[in-house]
Parts: sequence; structure tokens; C-alpha cells
Amino acid sequence: METQLEQEVSVDTDGKTPYDVTADVAGIKTLFVNVFFIGTPGHGNHWVLVDAGFMGYASQIKKRAEELFGPGTQPDAIILTHGHADHTGSLKTLLKDWDVPVYAHKLELPFLQGKSSYPPPDPAIGGGGMSYMSWVFPIGPMDFGDQVKALPDNGEIPELPGWRAIHTPGHAPGHISLFRDKDRTLIAGDAFVTTNQNAITAVATQREEFHGPPAYFTCDWEAAKESVQKLNNLNPAAAGTGHGVSVRGLDLKLGLNKLAHEFEARSIPSEGRYVKQPAITDEDGIVDMPAPTSFHVARVLGLGILTGVVGYAIWSIVKQND
Repeated sequence: METQLEQEVSVDTDGKTPYDVTADVAGIKTLFVNVFFIGTPGHGNHWVLVDAGFMGYASQIKKRAEELFGPGTQPDAIILTHGHADHTGSLKTLLKDWDVPVYAHKLELPFLQGKSSYPPPDPAIGGGGMSYMSWVFPIGPMDFGDQVKALPDNGEIPELPGWRAIHTPGHAPGHISLFRDKDRTLIAGDAFVTTNQNAITAVATQREEFHGPPAYFTCDWEAAKESVQKLNNLNPAAAGTGHGVSVRGLDLKLGLNKLAHEFEARSIPSEGRYVKQPAITDEDGIVDMPAPTSFHVARVLGLGILTGVVGYAIWSIVKQND
């Protein structure tokens, strides 16, 4: 039985969701994170799923896939922009029905094959409720076994011709974005987002504004800045992001360009665990991490308790429906 959360996908008057990017890149929101379906809609057409969304949304993802590609459809592959729990939450459930390859960057594999947990979040930064309750989000290690394989080093994906994977680290060590050169379509993952993902109110309203990656889980800020600049240099014409509505045209050009040129002032916190020293990882997982910071501890604990209760309630609802 679908939960109320699963029915939250908003649709505008022409039947498209605000998360659709182009005619052949559809998107939906799963609680507060987006997934994308790359393929021309039509019964029996080939398609690829990008990310697997929040836990408890497997049925919603499959339902939208069948609306686009017909009953009983399954993707040719699943591509993960990175392995954080909000982007892989429904993956195990989907793989019970879909025997398909799953691709991720090789630097994400230790977090997806049971070797290492992710660097822990930094709830004291970001300045919003989502930040404060980030400590309740699981960091692994997760183990999806050999079904998850490394993306080719050249960024080309056999099941997704015409697209290339671009390494855009910072938010996660092996974070990737997807780009189609012929029409400059971008799926940015969490390299940048189009809502203030740190704040619960912004997440609830989906107000469009350009931000760097969600601060509380970003473990290398210098790399994150370089990744945004790299994507800006591609001059994308349309973009879907892991959080927030899809954007295109002049809004995208101006918003992303401003973010790229003012990244430090607009996105990098003044203090925080990973601000001056990044987490160091390799193909086996965590190598070294800076010590946790202690500023704003009282505020984090107080608001963390409150938002943690809310987070646990949401988790309980969706878990029982996964």
C-alpha cells in the first residue's frame, strides 16, 4: 500500500513533473531526492535509471517507469551518481525484480560493496533542519555485492550511448555527473542542487535557488568547488539535480555561472570538519579524516534531538512500505 509520502510527486498541467529535464529525461522526487529515467517514452523502449532514491520508493519508481515505458519494463542499467543512502535507498528492493547491471565510479565501490562506511556527516554546518538531523542518515557500509560495477575509465557507458560520466567529486569521493554533448543535457547529481537542501522549509517548498552540494555530507570542499566550475564550463542547456527542480535555458546559465564564480562565499561554510582538511579516501575506502569540530555543539544536540525524532518517524513510515 502506497504511503502519503509516495504520492507527493507533483505534476504540472501538461502532465510533466517539475523534475523532468527534456522530452527523454523524466524525473520524479522520492521524499526529498530525485531519480531520473533516461529514454524516449514508449512501450518497450530502452531506458536507464539514474539513482535509486529514498528507501520505500521502489513501487513509485517502478510505477513511473511503467507509465513511461510500458508494463513489466526494466532498465538496461542503473547508474548511481554516488552511493549516499538517499540515492540508493530503494536499490535493494528494485534489484529483487530487476536483474540489471549497476554502475558507480570506482571510488564509490568501497562504500557500496561493504568495505567502508562513508565519512560521517557534519551536522553543525549548513544552518538548517536537514543539516541537524543528518546524523540519523545511514553511512554504511552498504553491500550490494558484485551487481555494482565500476564505470569505464573513459566515462562511456555501453547501455547509455551519447552520454558520458564526468567525475565530479567533493560531495562524495566518486561522485559523477552525466552529460549528453549533442544537446548539452546534464544530470548533476549532488554536485550542485537547485534548492537549499540544508533547510527543511526550502526542501518542503522546493523553492528554486542554486547551491553547492548539501553541506552536511560534503567531505572535500575544494574538490566540490572545482566540480561546479567544471560543470559550468560545459554550458549546459538543461539540468536535473539530485535535489530541487530541473532548470534550463537562461535560468540555468545565470544561476550556475553565479554559483561557480561565487562558490566560496555562497556555499563553503566558515567552519566545519571538512572545511580546512578533506576526508582522504581511496579505492578501499577511508584513509584519513580530520577530527570532528565542536562548535555549536549545544545547538546541534538540541535541534538534533528534535529533528531526529521527525527523521525517525519518516524513516519508520517508509521502511514499513519498502
